[in-house]
Amino acid sequence: MQHNLYLYNSLTRQKEKFEAISSPFVGLYVCGPTVYSNVHLGNSRTFMTFDVLFRYLKYLGYKVRYVRNITDVGHITTEFDEGVDRIGAQAKLEMLEPMEVVQKYTVYFHWVMEMFNNLPPSIEPTATGHIIEQIEMVKKILDAGFAYEINGSVYFDVRAYLEKHKYGELSGRNVEELFENTRDLDGQDEKKFFADFALWKNASAEHIMRWPSPWGEGFPGWHLECSAMSTKYLGEVFDIHGGGMDLKFPHHESEVAQNTAACGHGPVRYWLHANMLTVNGQKMSKSLGNSFLPHELFSGDHPVLTKGYSPMVVRFFMMQAHYRSPLDFSNEAIQAAAKGYKRLMTAIALIDQLKPSATSGFDVKEFTEKCHSAMDDDLNTPILISHLFDGVRVINSCAEGKLPLTENDINLLSKVFHSFVFDIIGLRKETATEDQSQLVLSLMEFILKLRREAKENKDYAASDKIRNELAEMNIIIKDSKDGTDWKYETN
Repeated sequence: MQHNLYLYNSLTRQKEKFEAISSPFVGLYVCGPTVYSNVHLGNSRTFMTFDVLFRYLKYLGYKVRYVRNITDVGHITTEFDEGVDRIGAQAKLEMLEPMEVVQKYTVYFHWVMEMFNNLPPSIEPTATGHIIEQIEMVKKILDAGFAYEINGSVYFDVRAYLEKHKYGELSGRNVEELFENTRDLDGQDEKKFFADFALWKNASAEHIMRWPSPWGEGFPGWHLECSAMSTKYLGEVFDIHGGGMDLKFPHHESEVAQNTAACGHGPVRYWLHANMLTVNGQKMSKSLGNSFLPHELFSGDHPVLTKGYSPMVVRFFMMQAHYRSPLDFSNEAIQAAAKGYKRLMTAIALIDQLKPSATSGFDVKEFTEKCHSAMDDDLNTPILISHLFDGVRVINSCAEGKLPLTENDINLLSKVFHSFVFDIIGLRKETATEDQSQLVLSLMEFILKLRREAKENKDYAASDKIRNELAEMNIIIKDSKDGTDWKYETN
């Protein structure tokens, strides 16, 4: 392997040359979804980031074991609160068994990952499938003196841990400063210290999901599952742990503490974190009305969207910002991405039609090295894309007879584009069906615009004619105060 891949390590806060512990084998763990609701677009960006890492490591020749868990227990915390069993709460809301909720949203998650062309992980363990391993890790932490049991719950003893180790090193948080700024939270009466977190929680009478343990019936803490499963499948020390920036504290910080308490050392060489997705400069939020799901983005069926976009356009849009930078979604930005994606795919299709010359006016080897350098620099996909569009201009110039390329250079150029665009960035050519779907959406947008203009000009006869003729084709138009919607009804 001749490449010098550098990755930004959140633990050391600097780019470091990647060196596998046991090359060519690489262990990669990524925190997966908590399946109590549909995976949102911000989560999807995180999973795309680590899909690109997985793809690039494989491209470099590494044998990667990629582990991405499914959190199907539902115990979610916010800072030092003990949280809510979201899966149990959702099961009551939908009047379903908890595992029905888990199955429903796991299926959606897998569908979204497939639509975005993410490769499946090597192993996809579930929290409920590893209760025994989690209980055994709690025992180890207790035996090491870094946890205590009270009222059937087991808590990680942060102050005992601080006597021998650092807590807050990954996130850069100072526990004493946090103490000064932390309000009293319900359910902390039994904890010795505000920063202590649950390893195992005693189940109240109304708690649906529960398992027997040495401390009574209960359920594992949120942080524990990832420590137990990463250790089981990747060992006590492995190469890379990834996740969203929002998981750095308390989740990943607590993972480091748990593994150190149980095994005597930290679990991971390189910690990687992907940044958030915003919408028109604001954080995605249901309360702001700017939060939408992947399937709504595909269909365009959301007030913040002007139309739908194909999964590959969305993926291409995501690749245009560095994974550690915030990415702002706007209709204008994704429309530009749609044009860029089409231009890229058109150029790739054109390569096979290029006519070779005896001489070459372009250094394909240098171009290839630039593409590699971009990916080696902490997976810099925006820089890679800029180089690829330099290549697009070369392809177009050659097709117009303005720039000569030898047959060998054309073949090499084809190989480079297929490697970086399809194998590494993970784009794929849209199918005819997807292209037709986008055409239908665009045509309907145009037709509704004509009808809207007719109504504004008080040409109600034309407006009604458009609506009635669409109805003849089973396309139903519905006007409301928020605008005009349409749907296709089959007989």
